[in-house]
Amino acid sequence: MNDAIAWRLDLKVRQGQAETFRALMAEMVAATKANEPGTVAYEWNLSPDGNVCHLYERYTDSAAAMIHIGTFGAKYAERFMAVLEPTGFTVYGSPNAELKAALAGFGPTYLEPAAGFSR
Repeated sequence: MNDAIAWRLDLKVRQGQAETFRALMAEMVAATKANEPGTVAYEWNLSPDGNVCHLYERYTDSAAAMIHIGTFGAKYAERFMAVLEPTGFTVYGSPNAELKAALAGFGPTYLEPAAGFSR
């Protein structure tokens, strides 16, 4: 296995927040792509009606995920929570204690590596 950390955050777009959500999503994608080289996947997926969002993120390791969490907390958390309601959160990999503590507020379910590979 490797040190990679990934998660899927399931979200509901709050009523009347679709336009604000789309602007925030674009801003967050651009900033993450430009400033976080340890983020290897950052994919937002929407239901056809635009009301459900699944956010898939993958990081090289716990340290790279912590960089993202730091930026999220400083720049985006308040606006993110105003437009999105988390409905599920699954973390894949073996996050270190620091990352687990940082993610605790989202109530994640942890799934540890059992078999397989990444290329």
